[in-house]
Amino acid sequence: MSGTNVARGSNLALTQTSVAVTAQLIRAPGTLNALTGPAPKQADAEKTIKQQTSAEMPFVRITDLSTDPKGDKVTVDAFNVTGGKPIMGDRNAEGQGKKLSSSSFDMVIDLATFNVDAGGKMSRQRTRHELRRIARAEVQAYFPRLVWQRALVQMAGARGQQTGVSWDVPLESDPDYAEIMINTVKAPTYNRHLVVNSTSFSKGGAQLASIATGDKWKLSNLDNLALMLESAETQLPPPRMVGDEQAYDAPIKGILMLSPGSYNDLITDMTAGNNLRSFLSAVVDRQKWAKDSPVFRGECGIWRGLLVKKMNHSIHFLASTTTKHITAANKLTATETDVTIAAGLSTTHKVERAVLLGAQALARAEGASNSGVQAAIIENTYNAGRNFEYLGEFMGGETKFRFKFPNEAGDAEPTDNGIYVIDAATPIV
Repeated sequence: MSGTNVARGSNLALTQTSVAVTAQLIRAPGTLNALTGPAPKQADAEKTIKQQTSAEMPFVRITDLSTDPKGDKVTVDAFNVTGGKPIMGDRNAEGQGKKLSSSSFDMVIDLATFNVDAGGKMSRQRTRHELRRIARAEVQAYFPRLVWQRALVQMAGARGQQTGVSWDVPLESDPDYAEIMINTVKAPTYNRHLVVNSTSFSKGGAQLASIATGDKWKLSNLDNLALMLESAETQLPPPRMVGDEQAYDAPIKGILMLSPGSYNDLITDMTAGNNLRSFLSAVVDRQKWAKDSPVFRGECGIWRGLLVKKMNHSIHFLASTTTKHITAANKLTATETDVTIAAGLSTTHKVERAVLLGAQALARAEGASNSGVQAAIIENTYNAGRNFEYLGEFMGGETKFRFKFPNEAGDAEPTDNGIYVIDAATPIV
């Protein structure tokens, strides 16, 4: 019966756990919801322009499909910052106003379904475990994990090559990969892609062809990254977390999400002058001012205004394999081409991709599933009512905030608004 297709519109019993799984997805503890805030309204944007208080979270949750409330598409808009020379003295100012400019992108949502078979009557008779309750719990835990993994892949601009039971999103080679990701996974824009090059960084992914085993994370890299963020022409919007009382007095420059190997390289860096104790104690001090902000909890540290957190999943690439990148020549068109990871990494090292998050990095759009809420668990019986299966469903989609912003030459350059991706070498263990 595992191949049975339960079609849309079937007479399935909607259980009360539908609301429970929606609450789990929206409020469950973890990285996904710790970084998520509501979609800003026009008044919020105006407050930001006026430098008034407005929470700026890395993930923006959108539940109003304004393009078509009954459809599957939402349009996200952004107005560019207006500036330039003032008009001095008695010079004529009439008709000399600067034009407002904006850019936008569309994203779509789709229905994802996952089901667990709770077995037949005799299977339930032979065990002391309540298989129906276990099946419901498995479905309820599945979707927060799936949505986080889709979000991570969208932010990183690639699925990578890590496999195993911890991944529910398949590899890019899987025929269902594009459909599962819903919105097209886009390689990082040229101005938001960095590769560790000794203690500094190279802009753009072309450096991956020359990355070496020594190009791993060090605390000194954080010094250079902090300086780079401060001097960038198109700056990363600083994340301001709900519950952080120091969000404006001592703003966080960005949230650096490192996979386990890269995080280990960072905290075991024994280079002279690097003070691991300061790295760890700074986040303890920040927790006193951000008691209601879960993003400062767990295994993390702060250095030069950068919050560094370890994540469970790894977006990594092996030596001599390819991934997509945008060259300097294609930065205004965002045309993607392949880059081959340096063969010099051999079988001892791999490239791990970190994501640095600012405000408004990723859009999470949600719609109503068949149950009338974003997520649901549906109980179905078959085989004359003796077998049970539980189908979970979630209506949503994720994509990066990408706009065209004027660069230092005045050209409109595609820019991943709140995300940098940073590649580094790390040993294979």
